[in-house]
Amino acid sequence: MNGAGGIDHPVTAPESPEVWDERAEEWLTADADGPEDQALADPRSRPGPARTGADPVKALMHRHHDLCARAVDPLEIAAGLEAHGITDRTAARFRHRDVFSLAEEMYARVPRDGEPSSVPAPVAPPRARADWVLLTLLPGALGAATVTAVRLTHGQARPIAAAVGALAVLLALRAALARGPLSTTHPTRPTATWTGWLLGYALLGDGLLRAALSGGPDSLPSGGADGPWPLATAPLLALALSCAPAAWCAHLLAVRARRTLSSSRALDDFATAVKPLLLVAFAGYVCALAALTAGTAAVLHEPAAHPQTLTLGALLFLARLLTVHGFTHAPALVLTATAVAEATALACVFAARLPGCAWLATPTRALVEAWGPAAVPSLACGAAALALLLHAGRTLTRASAHATQEEPW
Repeated sequence: MNGAGGIDHPVTAPESPEVWDERAEEWLTADADGPEDQALADPRSRPGPARTGADPVKALMHRHHDLCARAVDPLEIAAGLEAHGITDRTAARFRHRDVFSLAEEMYARVPRDGEPSSVPAPVAPPRARADWVLLTLLPGALGAATVTAVRLTHGQARPIAAAVGALAVLLALRAALARGPLSTTHPTRPTATWTGWLLGYALLGDGLLRAALSGGPDSLPSGGADGPWPLATAPLLALALSCAPAAWCAHLLAVRARRTLSSSRALDDFATAVKPLLLVAFAGYVCALAALTAGTAAVLHEPAAHPQTLTLGALLFLARLLTVHGFTHAPALVLTATAVAEATALACVFAARLPGCAWLATPTRALVEAWGPAAVPSLACGAAALALLLHAGRTLTRASAHATQEEPW
């Protein structure tokens, strides 16, 4: 459970349907003696080794004692069973048509405070609240103010304005991610570290790579788009502004998935219905980011860096979406690999200046000469986003990813 009503995401690999089929067959053919149902009445009681008898559902309840004792809805049990590897085919071995029917029986057979179990109300979808809606607009507003301040200041005032504005945007982004559909209780420090690198590369990377390949850089960035080491402020501003559509897309996915979960009768049906919702939410965010990228580039008179901005935005959106639903390993791994790929491309260019190491810059130089400096982040982030999209298609279509009863927002 997550808090009072969520579902624990298993840290171990789920058992295969074949294992559950064999176990169900053993329980179906066992002797008729079994443990008493009273062991489930008290959540503090821990059932010991027992003969499960000819009641395989009772044996399954003892195996998932904590899940049954704490569940407030049959959907939680169904999602928990699915997370542990039980499928509709396995449920048939327990003499049920699907996992949802099996979960309903398990929920009904658990005594709760001496009162008979009643049919619970449908799971209510999360609602949009004014606080998180306003917070998602704050990073974009402060980002626009920061870019304006940097453009209007000169000399020593420019780096000060940039530093203060960057700090304000980071604090606003942290507040926006602490509330609403993009919030999570899972640790994200490694993810945040590599996300910061990817955003920094979006701001400085292309200019630094171009200067390095031509023998520079000879000076620090001046903060303008026309210097020897230009800054790409339009992509970062577009990404800051896209925090609001990202939150709304995640919210709509949560609402629709929750409603689908309440009306589904089979895990396969739920996965089939949720997969288009996931793709629509992802496509909606990418389209919104594309429009914001074009608008910011036109206002700031910078090139519209669509490839690197869209791929980076798609990567960050999918990584956050997976993290919100409890799948933290894949986003951390993919973001780390992406940041390492970008850093390696830059490091090879500088390492090529050592005697006898000119060959190190050959792959990066060939890539830049063919498609420009934007090819490095576009290929790295694009491949990473595709990997996370495929992963999300398998994980975010599970009932256990959407069965949380209480949302922090």
